[in-house]
Amino acid sequence: MFTQYFNLKFNPFVKELDERDVFMSNDAKELLSRLEYMKRTRGFFLLTAEPGFGKTTLLRKFSKDLNPGLFKVYYSAMSSLTVMDFYKSLIIRMGETPMHKKIMMFDQLQRLISESYYEKKVSPVFVLDEAQSLGGGILEDLRMIFNFKMDSENPFITILAGNPTIRRKLQLSANQALRQRITGNYHMAGLSREEVGSYIKSRLAVAGACDTSIFTEAALESIFTSTGGALRLVNTIATASLTLASLKNQNIVDEEMVYQANRDIEI
Repeated sequence: MFTQYFNLKFNPFVKELDERDVFMSNDAKELLSRLEYMKRTRGFFLLTAEPGFGKTTLLRKFSKDLNPGLFKVYYSAMSSLTVMDFYKSLIIRMGETPMHKKIMMFDQLQRLISESYYEKKVSPVFVLDEAQSLGGGILEDLRMIFNFKMDSENPFITILAGNPTIRRKLQLSANQALRQRITGNYHMAGLSREEVGSYIKSRLAVAGACDTSIFTEAALESIFTSTGGALRLVNTIATASLTLASLKNQNIVDEEMVYQANRDIEI
């Protein structure tokens, strides 16, 4: 295993990293800044990114950093549910047994949100991941579920997170009312060339590397070119490159090794 070869405490490029060690890229700083603003204004927030850009990791960090005395997070990635199942899943997550009819569940969900915000003084935060898979029925109901006091207040934060397809869905005339209720949004661009190098070195440092310059500048350039700054791909190629280096008894990862790693993981 390359971790022993390079005297690392663990694989620096696994996704199960501590939220405190999240690399603060431009994307991370901008997104967390906008979500911080949402804590004050509440309402709907739209987050989009291509697959593998790290949006779920940043949402996890945002959730972990929230004051549990003021916010309660309800995370769901089951976006292909029917409307009825969607209602049921939210109600169950909020701690109650769902009623049998849709209209009763609608009232039940609004009551739970109102009680949380107005009585317990805790803002519910609904994170709906993989939102591009939400059906038209759920998108239509979202604007009604989260309509309070004749749409004059937002006793909630609802984050719609997914790939750019969700933006195209919201452009449909049927979803115009929901789109108009979105008070904040951000589209992640991925790591820049400079950030790829900084990210890899920071992960090596967290894993205990004595020397974080294992990757040559040409290797870092190659990683950026082949990944477009997608965090998941950067992790995959960096891991494969370090594995190759250890097998070849080399202490440096060069451009040729990155090229070979790309070929080895190519599907």
